[in-house]
Amino acid sequence: MIHRLAPLVLALAALHAAAQTSPTLQPGDYIAAVVNQDVVAASEVVARTERLRLEARQKGEAMPETAGLRKQALEALIEDRVLVTHARDSGQRVEETELDRVVANVAAQNKLTMAQLRERLKADGTDYKSFRENLRDQMMTERVREREVQGRIKISDAEIDAWLDKKRAALEQGGQINLAQVLVAVPDGAAESVVAEKRGIAQAALERVKGGEDFAKVAREVSEDSNKAKGGEIGMRPADRLPDIFVNAVKGLKGGQVAPELLRSGAGFHVLKVVERQGAGSLTQTQQTRARHILLRPSAQLTAEVAARRLAEMKRQIEAGQAKFEDLAKANSEDGSAEGGGDLGWMGAGGFVPEFEEAMNGLALNGISGPVPSRFGVHLIQVLERRMVEVEMKTLRDQARAALREQKYDEAYQEWVKELRAKAFVEVREWLD
Repeated sequence: MIHRLAPLVLALAALHAAAQTSPTLQPGDYIAAVVNQDVVAASEVVARTERLRLEARQKGEAMPETAGLRKQALEALIEDRVLVTHARDSGQRVEETELDRVVANVAAQNKLTMAQLRERLKADGTDYKSFRENLRDQMMTERVREREVQGRIKISDAEIDAWLDKKRAALEQGGQINLAQVLVAVPDGAAESVVAEKRGIAQAALERVKGGEDFAKVAREVSEDSNKAKGGEIGMRPADRLPDIFVNAVKGLKGGQVAPELLRSGAGFHVLKVVERQGAGSLTQTQQTRARHILLRPSAQLTAEVAARRLAEMKRQIEAGQAKFEDLAKANSEDGSAEGGGDLGWMGAGGFVPEFEEAMNGLALNGISGPVPSRFGVHLIQVLERRMVEVEMKTLRDQARAALREQKYDEAYQEWVKELRAKAFVEVREWLD
């Protein structure tokens, strides 16, 4: 559950976080670490440790020991500094007009006027210029991250060919499949006698289904899958998001049919049933969507929770006829689409990150989503139009390349951060030992 604080406390917390991002050491404070040309103050580590402790408590997670939590906080702060100093050295620039808009958003999202924002910063011991420069650092860091991480991802023609072959096969098999299964799990390294016993249980379940018993009843009685209470149903999914061995095992089967043989996987033995197939189509035709959005980027000054609440309020205003989507996008959205009222143009499958695309695809025409988090920030999405179009091979290959890049992004990002960390000058002071 999201921890809900009063608006004033949220404002104070966000602005206090801003003050701690580029600290000026106060009497009695210490340098916890030196990172390139920046420092991490001991007070920052204490504040970050408490934030991690609060997050763990909110999620109901086991509370780590204080020493381990403090080390985790310090490493996170060091990583932040490594990225910021690298972004500063990269030559990336943020225009003053862009920065003005982001500062205005911070004030609005904390329910402050610009004059009140300045006063609150002053009360927290942060001057306005430092506050703006901290925001500039965050914006530069995000831009450098996207540019450099994307540049590290290499996609070969062979990978694109394989992706297209898989997509074509999935479409020919029905696009989306709702499977149900009876899973009889086999422990890793199980003896042959145990494997034979498990196979016998699964085979008996298959024979019961073939004999006319209700599949859902057999699944509830026998299956060791987490979906057993739902009769073993996995749910409707695109075929390319199911394990290949599952798709191959039910190839050619129609809704209501059961695979005639057991499937053996690393998890155990499976009895598979095709509950339903939907959306068989052609690789050379695709649906495009024209959508628009309002993007707020969480930062030290704006938590994701506050951003989500602000977007929820915008949605309420739009639906009540008190504001227009395009006007709010122009005034608030923190990306290049702001000038056009948030319009993202026509885009086909794979054109957006999966979490954005999934939310967009679930909307009716003119429908507005709730706040949707992605790695770029928190979005409010509206679908304006949809159309079916013929797809050229070049476009198909571009879509494949985009999808493969998305699959490789997280690993490339972690490698990039690891390399920057290894190249950085980092000195951890003794007070944390």
